[in-house]
Amino acid sequence: MEITSLLNLKGEVVFFLFFIVLIVTVLLLDLLLVGRKSHEVSVKEATIWSSIWIAFALIFAVFLRYHAEYIHGIENLDQLNQVVQHYAPFLTLDETSFENSLDLYRKNSTVNFLSGYLIEKSLSVDNLFVIMALLAAFSVKKKDYKTVLFWGILGAIVLRCIFIFAGAALIYRFEWLLYVFGGYLIYVGLKMYLQRNSEIKIEPQHHPVVKLLSKRYRVYPKYVANRFFINKKGLFYITPLFIVLITIEFTDLVFALDSIPAIFAVTRDPYIVFFSNIFAILGLRSLFFLLIHVVEKFYLLKVGVAFLLVYVGIKLMAHEWLVHIGFRPVYSLYIIVLVLTISILLSLVFPKKQPH
Repeated sequence: MEITSLLNLKGEVVFFLFFIVLIVTVLLLDLLLVGRKSHEVSVKEATIWSSIWIAFALIFAVFLRYHAEYIHGIENLDQLNQVVQHYAPFLTLDETSFENSLDLYRKNSTVNFLSGYLIEKSLSVDNLFVIMALLAAFSVKKKDYKTVLFWGILGAIVLRCIFIFAGAALIYRFEWLLYVFGGYLIYVGLKMYLQRNSEIKIEPQHHPVVKLLSKRYRVYPKYVANRFFINKKGLFYITPLFIVLITIEFTDLVFALDSIPAIFAVTRDPYIVFFSNIFAILGLRSLFFLLIHVVEKFYLLKVGVAFLLVYVGIKLMAHEWLVHIGFRPVYSLYIIVLVLTISILLSLVFPKKQPH
């Protein structure tokens, strides 16, 4: 059993490092080649890049459908059993056939990835509303949005990685935390629904991040192009743009407390949770520029997201009962797609009335 565990761990580390290198390479290409010049992103450009990032996520889903075993370095039925017992105890394998069991595992991993991706993507919409308000409150120029969001996303990837694997370790050791997460998600979902029409108000001078950084560092009094730091007469300063970046990171950290437990309602596999998070975050910047122009059209999306939070919260709290009655992971995917589709369609059929 120990040898099997070591083989699984080796396979996981190799695949994880390969994935990280691939993602960092794509992000650097985006920064150094595609986004090397600061400019205001058009609807067309945002739509194209959003489509590209969604395509990457779907390609990865296809990869999981046929090669999901590479994530944990699974090579035989014993290794597969160990992974399933650890991350998907509800999954019943065919002990007489490794191929049949592997195909079932691949399907399950693909469904969980897509469900997690859609949950994170939909929750990101609410996150983007706050980021929009932050950028407006700090009077950031639209041509500098790309730079701030790029580094914000890079920081979010690092923070999510820490959160997800720490959360997985805690859940594995203290399974009762699933009930805590479930109750918290129900609370957040109900709160989001009740506050769906509330206007986001941000006062930069009173923000805790601004106060903290202002006390510890010299802050340059104005923006300097898209730079985060500046040296004047031998003195080191942080620019207001750096404060905006750290504030966005802090905001994402708060939202991660909602989204990560929500995906754990779909799967306990930290790698699937991480991959679905990363692919959703990678398309966040393009989605941001797209939402700027269509944010008012899909006003009911927030109601749909609130419903999903309550749903995954209940699912977490009732996970043992759902396994007992044979609730399949694909059902969650159907529910997520249905709720998001209905929210978008109703927003278009019944457009929001504009005040005179």
